[in-house]
Amino acid sequence: MTTITTSTHDLATALRKLYFVRFGFAIIWAILIIATGGDIDAFTATLLVIYPLFDVGAVLVDLRASRATRPAAGLYVNIALSTATAIGLGIAAASGEPAVLRVWGAWAITAGTVQLAVAVTRRRLGGQVPQILSGGISVLAGGSFIAAASADDPTLTNIAGYAVLGGIFFLVSALRLNRASGVDQDA
Repeated sequence: MTTITTSTHDLATALRKLYFVRFGFAIIWAILIIATGGDIDAFTATLLVIYPLFDVGAVLVDLRASRATRPAAGLYVNIALSTATAIGLGIAAASGEPAVLRVWGAWAITAGTVQLAVAVTRRRLGGQVPQILSGGISVLAGGSFIAAASADDPTLTNIAGYAVLGGIFFLVSALRLNRASGVDQDA
């Protein structure tokens, strides 16, 4: 029993740190996307590709931290989805906002589904309700991005809002994981 408790504690601590980093990254990334004005130039295309690649890196950290507690197969699926999305966004950026929104929307739907499934399997860990909600909202947002691609003047600013909301969910999860990690028993 001690091993399971220690493993759970270690995983909660690692996820808490990771979630804080993901929050900070999402906020900074969103500010940069908004600052570009939604026009796709080399800088914006780079930002678009960096976001899913950062997700790959974060999932790799998650996998390493969750080794002792049997990592969810969904984490491996997430790596594949985010890698494919980075490639897809690199190609779509050359075609304009509608193509980017379609790729981003497909990623939001699929990655949101995976996020939801992984969070459900981790619900005993604590701090996962925000991740469950985030996964569900991601699926809905993905559909809205795909629909927005057909608008008369599609814009990338909505993906900045999506990143901010996702970052906030990571922040809330990190704060709720305080209990499981033993950092703050009153959280």
